[in-house]
Amino acid sequence: MFGLGVPELLVIGFIVFLIFGGKKLPELMGGLGKGIKEFKKASKDVQDELKLDEPASPPTQKQEETKS
Repeated sequence: MFGLGVPELLVIGFIVFLIFGGKKLPELMGGLGKGIKEFKKASKDVQDELKLDEPASPPTQKQEETKS
C-alpha cells in the first residue's frame, strides 16, 4: 500500500486528528467511506459491462471416437 507501514499510518492519522479535531473527524471518515464504497461500485459496474461486451467463445465440438 504505497510503501506505508503501520507507524507511518499512525503518524498521518495523528496529524489529521490534530488538524480537524475530534468532532469533525467522524464526519470526514464517513464521507471517505462513502466515497470508497461508490468507487468500488462503479469499478464493479465497469467490469460487469466489459464482461457483457466480450463475445461468447464459440462452442467446442466433441469428436466422437470410432471403434475399429
